[in-house]
Amino acid sequence: MSRRIWSLVAVIATLSTSFTVTYAAQPWTLANYQSQTLHWSTCQNTFECTSFKVPVDYSHLDGNSFTLQVIKHLANKPAKRLGSLIMNPGGPGGSAIDYVLSADSIVSKSIEDVYDLVGFDPRGVNLSQPIRCLTDSQEDTYLGGNGSVQTPADLAIGISAAKLMANACAKAAGNKLAHYSTLDTARDMEILRILLRDSKLNYIGKSYGTFLGTLYAALYPKTIGRVVLDGAVDPNLSPRDANIAQAVGFETALKSFVAANPTFSIAQIKSFLQSARSKPLTEYPNRQLSESLAITGIAAALYEPTDGWPLLKKALANAINHGNPAYFFFLADSYNQRDPNGHYVSNQTDISEVIGCLDSKDPRTLAQVEGDAAAFSAAAPFFGPYLTYGGLSCLYWKAKPVTTPTLKNLKTNPLLVIGTTRDPATPYRWAQALHQDLLNSTLITLNGDGHTGANRGSSCVDKAMNNYLLTGKSPAHDITCDTDAALAHSVTA
Repeated sequence: MSRRIWSLVAVIATLSTSFTVTYAAQPWTLANYQSQTLHWSTCQNTFECTSFKVPVDYSHLDGNSFTLQVIKHLANKPAKRLGSLIMNPGGPGGSAIDYVLSADSIVSKSIEDVYDLVGFDPRGVNLSQPIRCLTDSQEDTYLGGNGSVQTPADLAIGISAAKLMANACAKAAGNKLAHYSTLDTARDMEILRILLRDSKLNYIGKSYGTFLGTLYAALYPKTIGRVVLDGAVDPNLSPRDANIAQAVGFETALKSFVAANPTFSIAQIKSFLQSARSKPLTEYPNRQLSESLAITGIAAALYEPTDGWPLLKKALANAINHGNPAYFFFLADSYNQRDPNGHYVSNQTDISEVIGCLDSKDPRTLAQVEGDAAAFSAAAPFFGPYLTYGGLSCLYWKAKPVTTPTLKNLKTNPLLVIGTTRDPATPYRWAQALHQDLLNSTLITLNGDGHTGANRGSSCVDKAMNNYLLTGKSPAHDITCDTDAALAHSVTA
């Protein structure tokens, strides 16, 4: 949960046609990668698809490469076209191809009119040579155990699972294991910008996608165009501090849910989770609602107040009052991208571990991680125990974390940072921190619930973002917005 940070509702779409490009003899120089021709073909009725090649190792161009899949929706009004707008939904491991396919619910028609909407699946993700470490049954075991460590036996099971993931990913990736980092993806995005023939990068990054955008800004500050970073990640936190902050974020969101839905108290929900450890509810033969799946379902629902909160209310009522875990399975499976047949339709669990362990180094020993348990519980009594051991597999990883450039005091063209005050997955203070790191940024604050801020019911946020993307002009100062529903309530109250 601590690393797979993205929207609950994922559009699972696959391309029915395979696109190939014929390339020159290997090895290539960087100039060769930057001078490829994109051969677009119609796909998904109204979209265009292609692929491009990137080096596995930018520091050693030995001919080994990844082929990345790309999708594009052409601007509705070509005469008014402003260029490409590359989009990333977060994750790590979220599919930008799926994201662009659902663009109607993500950006306004005014943006679709003047931008080619472009998404590429990063290396190892979804359609771009996906890496799968675990089988479906292993994934079930990995995601379905006890969610919190309460006994030595719990810790032993957690360590075994962490080692399984580390070893399985090392076997699946082979000599490419060290080359799935966000830093590599930022460099890949620069190649794509060049191939799209855009002089500047126009970009919307959500959640983890804001980290990708921040790394790009550090590497290529002179080619930053109109960039929106929504649901911002603080790029300078240690894994420990990031996990504690996220535990507090989910805690804040749960309190907000309970305040709006007082049928169940936090104490009752906590008691239900404890009972899931000792006596899991059964829906199907051999399928039990474990503590881990239950907490995943709760966390997943907190991402989306409009859709998720009503589902969580039904899940709690059915599970606690009637012993029926069906809604919890639905929430957890949606988050984990598991279909009703038990197949994981996305490799996001695996690739998020791969990327996360490369992106940040946790200097702690296992004993130090154990020693931090009290601090996690003190900061967030409900969610802290579930995030204490977040990223445990990284302690056993078979590749070293990458060294990233300095991500403070970055000078670029104007860009927007959006933060939501009760965002569970990317706490608001992360947006404040990123705003300080990006010297020429404007902070848009949504006073509300849920993950990310744009197109979430606030015309104030959407107007500021749209005006920036259409004109390049940031608001004159930082602004704070409410949702339209909150404004309407305040007027009629």
